[in-house]
Amino acid sequence: MDLKLACANFTFPLLPFEPVLDLIRALDVSAVDLGVFEGTDHLNASTELADPESGGGRLKEKLDERGLLLADIFIVAALDRETIAPNNPDPADNRRSRELFERGLDYISAAGGDHLTQLPGVNFESESAEDNFNRAAEELAWRSRRASERGIVFKVEPHLGSVIETPELALRMAEAAPGLTYALDYAHFTKAGYPDSAVDPLLGHASHFHVRGACEGYLQAPFDKNTIDFKRILELMNEQGYDGYQCLEYVWIEWEHCNECDNLSETIRFRDYLRNVGAEI
Repeated sequence: MDLKLACANFTFPLLPFEPVLDLIRALDVSAVDLGVFEGTDHLNASTELADPESGGGRLKEKLDERGLLLADIFIVAALDRETIAPNNPDPADNRRSRELFERGLDYISAAGGDHLTQLPGVNFESESAEDNFNRAAEELAWRSRRASERGIVFKVEPHLGSVIETPELALRMAEAAPGLTYALDYAHFTKAGYPDSAVDPLLGHASHFHVRGACEGYLQAPFDKNTIDFKRILELMNEQGYDGYQCLEYVWIEWEHCNECDNLSETIRFRDYLRNVGAEI
């Protein structure tokens, strides 16, 4: 199997940004997933998207200096998940969300990338579940078309607490929003108690893939406690002709106890495991 590994800068948020790029290169990983997150010390969304062409150009220079490829950019341009959610029912907030989406496309193009990830939306209490879902589907379909016009693959990550927090809802969204793809992370479903087999149908809609350990009750777990069968998943990917990246995506945040792993060690362990499995397939 032609394994394409990437590593996320937000795996190591306590280090400055450029040393993190050096670390990823030192880990013998040739591509990066970059988080452009509001409030981060690495690539702060307000700063980077204020002048997206210049910001993206500066980023490209940093990556080129280290021989790193840009696998994906994950943009979260607010400190909460509601304000700029794709399905925000407030017209003013929705216009702002679209504006930031367009700036994100400009930023990625300037950085030399062609993959953009955002969050899929949340359930607003003022709206019915069906209205929340349908509004998200309509907006995500539009964003998929707009990104495609720019030669960019648009995707969202189904996640806990989102409008597509179950495998069934995520599959339904993929069918309701033509052109939409997924940055797929089994961990969100594993934590909730879903078996791998319930998530497998989403692989056909994945253009990006996140790798980290998880088990029931824990969104993020060390290698030894992981229950996700990544070997079988890679075999399915190979059968289906998946040609995207597998991103080593441990995170370090307080949410869901995601600050309780040794991210460096776990990243190395999964890197080596995936390479060994990939060589066998």
